[in-house]
Amino acid sequence: MTDTVHAAGGVLVRDGQVCLVHRPRYDDWALPKGKLDGDEHPLVGAAREVLEETGWRGRVRLALPEVAYTLPDGRPKTVTYWLMDAVGDGGPVQDTDEVDEVAWLSLAEAAARVSYADERAILDHVAALPPVTDVVVLVRHAHAGDRKKWSGNDALRPIDEVGAGQAELFARICGPIGPGRLVAATPLRCKQTLEPLAATLGGMPIVVDGAFAEPAEAEEAPAKAKLAAQRLLELRSAGSLPAICSQGKVIPHLLAALRDEADPEPYKTPKGSAWLLTWSGDRLLEPTRL
Repeated sequence: MTDTVHAAGGVLVRDGQVCLVHRPRYDDWALPKGKLDGDEHPLVGAAREVLEETGWRGRVRLALPEVAYTLPDGRPKTVTYWLMDAVGDGGPVQDTDEVDEVAWLSLAEAAARVSYADERAILDHVAALPPVTDVVVLVRHAHAGDRKKWSGNDALRPIDEVGAGQAELFARICGPIGPGRLVAATPLRCKQTLEPLAATLGGMPIVVDGAFAEPAEAEEAPAKAKLAAQRLLELRSAGSLPAICSQGKVIPHLLAALRDEADPEPYKTPKGSAWLLTWSGDRLLEPTRL
């Protein structure tokens, strides 16, 4: 079986314009993108490629449709795209072997200039989106060993070696999203899941909030999750993009409540896994698993 080539890129927006790059090797105009480095997360790879090819840092706002096609040598290729806001002052193109010119264009101008139909479809998709107003990151705490083998207070059960790796990965994923506030449910393992991210953000404090903790009884989870959903909306409205660490019995019901859906099953979340939640006003767009 031929291995799939995985790549990622972004639609980078600045002052209502989007960035295209000119690649002299192909003499084409394209969205900034490139192959992932090994097991690099697509969101992290997309942000890296955007910086290398445009000179601008992108702050991720929303996942866009994936593009799949076959390379001339027969290998399948997939490209994951993300909507990004350009942040900072920008700088020169870093990958000058790949890109020799960048252009900031309106969406209509970019759609007319881009060389590939699949990327034109991505731009058309972006043009049809409502404006993004708020973003929240929601993560389930990292792996914390076996509850049955822990003899102490379960609230004090720490993350284990696997969980530490998951927490480090979550910190890398969040870098291009840019959290400005960290909130953890009361168990120690929730706070520990956010600690590597807090370190990358200059020692940002982690606020403990019992609204995101599991109830004592499993049957109380749906009601508790409605309270958690309300608290999440309060944090969203307060500004300073929050990254929130909660627990496995809360998150599925919380997301179902936010989506006004009865079935929490589609939102079951493995330990250490996260969601990117994006709003346009009061409308929650499709949640994205990270």
